[in-house]
Amino acid sequence: MSQLLHHSPRLIRLTLARDLVRSVRSGHPWVYRDALRDVPQAQPGSVAELFASDGRRRIATGMYDPGSPVAFRVCQPEGGRVDDEWASRQLERAVHLRQSVTTPQTTGYRLSNGEGDGLPGLVIDLYGTTGVLKLDGSGPEGFWNAAGIGEWLLEKLSLKGVVCRTRGEEGAEVVAGDPDVEPEFLEHGLKFTSNVQKGQKTGFFLDQRENRRIIRDLSAGKTVLNLFSYTGGFSIAAGVGGARKVTSVDSAGPAVAICDRHWRMNGLEEGNHTSIATDAFEFLEQTAGQGRRWDIVIVDPPSFAPSAKSVERAKGAYQKLMTAAAKVVEPGGLLAASSCSSHISESMFLEILVSAMSQSRRRARVAAITGQPVDHPWPLVCPELRYLKFVLLELN
Repeated sequence: MSQLLHHSPRLIRLTLARDLVRSVRSGHPWVYRDALRDVPQAQPGSVAELFASDGRRRIATGMYDPGSPVAFRVCQPEGGRVDDEWASRQLERAVHLRQSVTTPQTTGYRLSNGEGDGLPGLVIDLYGTTGVLKLDGSGPEGFWNAAGIGEWLLEKLSLKGVVCRTRGEEGAEVVAGDPDVEPEFLEHGLKFTSNVQKGQKTGFFLDQRENRRIIRDLSAGKTVLNLFSYTGGFSIAAGVGGARKVTSVDSAGPAVAICDRHWRMNGLEEGNHTSIATDAFEFLEQTAGQGRRWDIVIVDPPSFAPSAKSVERAKGAYQKLMTAAAKVVEPGGLLAASSCSSHISESMFLEILVSAMSQSRRRARVAAITGQPVDHPWPLVCPELRYLKFVLLELN
């Protein structure tokens, strides 16, 4: 069996400072550092046993990182063993749950969504025959053995190779096999590539897959503006869906070039697509002044709220952006507004949109509210892991 974990030299004992037994047993995957009676020194990623505040009842076994605000991540409720056999069972379960996603027409998907799959801190994305690991912090880095997981994936899924993305989005390390640097993959039959070495996240935004399908189904004969287009996922979906004209806007020139390449890969008419490397806010200000309008406007910005402290500033940025975007939507057209920040709740995002519609003097009806797809599960008792919001509005 592959060595999937870095084995701890000793088992750490942790005790809750207050009664959180019900929270842990109901499925919450985290215990914060300030909820522990003490924080013993240990290597990040050490295996620990968690006891109730009375010090007698063992309630979970999991991953411990004394330097993180999330000091304990649950692996085994009720205190079962955490070892390579446990990790292999969890990975096998994740593979089984993806059977509804993996088809000949969809070969890019998320195999592990960390806590949502009972694999804390471990993200695994697959692009065709190349796998990408991402470890969420020093605890997961000390707990999971990336090389062993890579070998497990090669054996079980017949991949060519696996890379592990390092923190800070900079670069990647080959941990198994001979992976493609820019593997090709399919999404509902659409052709894409992912830069697994340097692209954002693991190289592509797989979490918007079903929302791109919605845009594809609505785009026939329409003009479409895709803001923060990155490598063109929504743009290609609109083009294949029969859009009359698609405009892609992103501040990163290299991403715009890949968007153009994806357009050609899918056999779309080049004259029906315009890509522009510029700031989205400036583009909206300029085009609104020119009186330009689109039937569908897609707004999928990067996270404006990377931490709880930045929420108020982020709310202002989202409202400014959505107000400007609403002004360039044709009467009766659609505004697709998205937020990927876990610190912006769905109710908060809807409040932002209400204010933005008021400021832009537009009336809106909600056509759909969605989020992340089935390969991005999250624990019901941990709504902060339901980070993706996608709201489709019809504007009058």
